[in-house]
Formats: sequence, C-alpha cells, structure tokens
Amino acid sequence: MTGTDPDRLLDASGSLPQAMPPWPARDGLRVTAVRAIVTAPEGMPLVVVRVDTSEPGLYGLGCATFTQRYAAVVAAVDEHVGPLVVGRHPADIEDITRSVHYSSYWRGGPVLNNALSGVDQALWDIAGKRAGMPVYELLGGRSRSAVEVYSHAAGGSVDETLEEAETLLAQGYRHIRLQVGGPGLGTYGAPGTRGGYPRSPHPDGWDVNQYLRAVPRLFEAARERLGEEVSLMHDVHSRLTPKQAIVLARALEPYRLSFLEDVIPPEHYDRLPEVRSASPVPIAVGEQIGSVTDAVRLIRDGGIDLLRLHTSAVGGLTPTRKLVALAELVGVRTAFHSPGDISPVGVAANLAVDISTPAFGYQESHTYNDATSEVFPGTPVVREGHLTPSQSPGWGVDLDEKAAAKYPPTKFLHERWATGVRRPDGGLDAP
Repeated sequence: MTGTDPDRLLDASGSLPQAMPPWPARDGLRVTAVRAIVTAPEGMPLVVVRVDTSEPGLYGLGCATFTQRYAAVVAAVDEHVGPLVVGRHPADIEDITRSVHYSSYWRGGPVLNNALSGVDQALWDIAGKRAGMPVYELLGGRSRSAVEVYSHAAGGSVDETLEEAETLLAQGYRHIRLQVGGPGLGTYGAPGTRGGYPRSPHPDGWDVNQYLRAVPRLFEAARERLGEEVSLMHDVHSRLTPKQAIVLARALEPYRLSFLEDVIPPEHYDRLPEVRSASPVPIAVGEQIGSVTDAVRLIRDGGIDLLRLHTSAVGGLTPTRKLVALAELVGVRTAFHSPGDISPVGVAANLAVDISTPAFGYQESHTYNDATSEVFPGTPVVREGHLTPSQSPGWGVDLDEKAAAKYPPTKFLHERWATGVRRPDGGLDAP
C-alpha cells in the first residue's frame, strides 16, 4: 500500500482526527458515541449497535448480529468503525457508510459488514425519529398492507413434522417450511437420531442418499395431509452438489414447492444458473452472501428466483434497498433471512423493505420468547401469519440494557454442532 504515511494522519495523542466531509455543517447535531451491545435472551448471541447524538434522547439502534463470530463484530464496532463515525452528522448516511466500507482497505465479509450494518441501521433509525416517521415511509411508503410470513415445521418423523405444520395452519400461517429428521446427528432443522449407520466408521453420520429419498416422501405426505392450498418450502442448507440439487428439485416437482432454499454451497454459486435452468422449483439463495458484489452476481447472472438476503451480512439497509431495486428490475423477488439469530431490530429493518418494495416475495419469521420481548420493547409479533411494521418513528424497537445484561452470550454454540456434521464415513460436511 503506497501513499501518505499513515502516522502523519494521527494527532499528537495518537488518535484518529475527525474525517469530516468537505461541505459546510448544516447544524450542530453530531454523533457522540457508537458502541456494540451483546445479549442472548434465547441463548443465541445478538449484537446491536447504539449510536448516540448530541441531541438529548436522540439515538438509533442497528442489528449487527453475526452470532457465530459476535466477539469479532463487537471489536470491529468498538475499536475501528465507531471512531470513524463519532463527530459526523447522522443524516449523512450514504457518505458515512461508504467511508466505513472503504476505510479497511480489504473490504467486505460478514464481520466488517455486520459492524457496518449496525451503524447504518442505527443511522436510519435516527433519520426516522428526526422526521417523525417510520423508516418505511422514508423508503417510499407502503406497497402492501402487511407482510405475510412463513414459519418452520420440523420433527423427527414425517408425522411429527406434519403435526407441527397443522398447528401453524391453525395459527393463520399459509406458508410453511418443512424439515424432517432422520439417521445422523447432522440432520438440519429437525432432530436426528444416533446410531443410524452402525456398521460405519461414524454411525451418527448424515447420509446424502438417505436425505434425497426422504425429502420427496415428506412432501408427498404433506400434500396428501395438508392439501393443495398451503404454500410449502424446504431448506437444503447448502449440502448438495449441483447435480444432486437438480435431482432433488425434479423429484419435488409434483408437490409444487414455493421455493427450494440454499441448494448448493456458496463456493459453487457460479453453478446456480445451471441448477436453476434445470429446476422446476423456484430457487431461493443468499443468506450466506457476505458482500454486495456477491449479491449482485446472484441477481444479475440468473441463478436465483428469490433473493434470500441477510441484511446485516451485506452492510445494512442502505445496500439492501439498492439490491432490492435491482432485483425488481430483473424479476427476482425477496425472501429475507430472519431466524432467531437476527435481533428484533434486524426484523424491523427487513419489514421496512418488505412493506415498501414491489419485489417482495416471502419473509421468514421467528416467534421470540418473552425474554427477548423484555430486552427489546416493540419486538415485532406475528398475528394470523402476518407482520406489520411499527408506526412509531424509526424502527419502533428499543433496547433495555439492564434487561439485556441479564442474558450474557455463550461462545461456540454453533461450532459444537457444526464440527459434528459428518458423513457415515467420518468426512466433514457443510453444517
């Protein structure tokens, strides 16, 4: 790296001087503090960024949750990103987020982008509060009355899964993702069983051939029992080769899935156009994308029908709204990632986009426990299969830091499981 000596940019104390933009200040409002807060009311670490301003009581919250590497995100916010934002006018969202993005030299990735997302979403929260509007009104207002969501039904057997699906239907859901367990502890989204392959080196392993047989049987039974009206989905969780993904998609054609999710690993996303062109089932991909550039390729290159974006992983609301505008222009719809390891603040950001874009397709949902609602007053609640954004200025979601402190995070929850996802021969597989 060549150019100005970095040491000459430091003041006498060794601190970074304020990198103010080259235009006159409009008023005295400034960002005064940026910090990350971690809490785990459901066991999964959630990271939220709080941005304070010089106006008493005016602050914003943003989701920065990369739950598997939360400590790295906290360090990025507190040690690197925050100091770049203090002193700036909170309305200059575009310039601030671009400055943070470029400042690291090596750009992108889920750690830096979650840190950036927390700041970005917090600045949008402040913008809504200053305007006296919910954020979605700043994005152009409503394109629909409410956001219809889908939930998850899973069980150790087909009967258990379908019983859970029937419970969800009774609660008003019309869109349900189905997952079924089987031999092996690596079964995704549903309980697996030990000792499924007793003659193998790893009897608790997960076998792809067994999986490819079991999933069509699940959906055959689902159509017989749940009927034709319910919308059904399935998550592969990135474990198949492109050819295996095509085999599964074709086997599921008679059961008319709304989408098949994450069919191949991110390392092979260049093969998605091949998979999609051969698949009779719509393909939804994107939750493991860690940069805007990679998300653009998914949309542009014809590999997906639905953009399954994790807004924090690409840098927040600012890049997400641009990606969704591109998706609308090329006929791709949204199906945003939103499980329990996204904070209620992140859900509010998803809803602001969902309610305002014509490109909306589906929205994943999670039912938070009472502890989460205590930590996050204003947590969005599903009613009759729908979510509605808050009408309060900003996101309409707050953070009770005293309550948050009662639920400290625990490390390595995902890692303990992921390292055990192995095939019957003992080989490691994608979690």
